[in-house]
Amino acid sequence: QVQLVESGGGLVQPGGSLRLSCAASGSIFSINAMGWYRQAPGKERELVAAITNGGSTAYADSVKGRFTISRDNAKNTVYLQMNSLKPEDTAVYFCRILTGTRDYWGQGTQVTVSS
Repeated sequence: QVQLVESGGGLVQPGGSLRLSCAASGSIFSINAMGWYRQAPGKERELVAAITNGGSTAYADSVKGRFTISRDNAKNTVYLQMNSLKPEDTAVYFCRILTGTRDYWGQGTQVTVSS
């Protein structure tokens, strides 16, 4: 059984910062890639950022230059540093990990950007 525990969401003013964390635990033999997705009300879930076990990263155009994804392989943890937040970044953020056999999703953490 694999569990993903997310933390770090909350309410922040426009221009502010938040750091999301997602820790994976359980029967994990290898993680190939880790990523963050988000889903705003009435919209489809979209990829925000991803990182491979080799450290290669990819970002949605809407967050490039503002968000940074990183991972700690020893802790099976992925982070998302979000700076210069905008109201349109408001969404539920989910982490996802890809192992050799399947993927796993976190329960989601709410990020609200509002004054």
